[in-house]
Amino acid sequence: MSLILRRLLSLCSLSVAALSAAAHAGEVQVAVAANFTAPMQAIAAAFEKDTGHKAVIAFGATGKFYAQIVNGAPFEVFLAADDTTPAKLEGEGGAVAGSRFTYAIGKLVLWSAKEGFVDDKGEVLKKGDFRHLSIANPKTAPYGVAAMSALGKLGLGDSLQGRIVQGENITQAHQFIATGNAELGFVALSQVYKDGKVTSGSAWIVPGDYYEPIRQDAVILSKGKDNPAAAALVAYLKGPTATAVIKSYGYGL
Repeated sequence: MSLILRRLLSLCSLSVAALSAAAHAGEVQVAVAANFTAPMQAIAAAFEKDTGHKAVIAFGATGKFYAQIVNGAPFEVFLAADDTTPAKLEGEGGAVAGSRFTYAIGKLVLWSAKEGFVDDKGEVLKKGDFRHLSIANPKTAPYGVAAMSALGKLGLGDSLQGRIVQGENITQAHQFIATGNAELGFVALSQVYKDGKVTSGSAWIVPGDYYEPIRQDAVILSKGKDNPAAAALVAYLKGPTATAVIKSYGYGL
């Protein structure tokens, strides 16, 4: 067999393999907590490259996603910002039993877009040299609950109440600070952290005993129980590529 013929046959084999993979690739509709936006974008790109499956993602507040899911939203996998909401869905029959697992443990940080504004002990909160403190809505966002818990631990929950501005979710809370509408606020560490350091501004990583652990659970929803792409995504989230990304954004595992 000539060298040219062998190369042609090899190319044909590769093309058939690629077409076969494409034929088996699918899509999965995913609801993702806003704090996990940057890591999930990176994971979704790697997931599509490695498996051929595409994750179609919506980002938002966990509480709002719960309401949408129980009202028939077409999501197939849910990555929440807590562990109670996925457990509730599982108990109500809205999720596949046994598919729930903790994909990340979130961390809370007090952050300002201004260099040197937040000290490494959070004393800026007690000094009160600011007009607005941004947090996520504690009614719908677990990071908002954690922020209020931290303020309570510091004995500042009542005295700072009039300065708090609430974002609909943790992304909006971060935007208030980034745009200067609030001098500082409580956000997810993952929003301002990459590869071992805070990427901009100034920050105080809130001690873990100031709030309940933010265990973030994922679950396959009932609408995704027969979708191979949903199962593939959940498996991928547990694998080395995804866990490396998750760690790089400051989450615990």
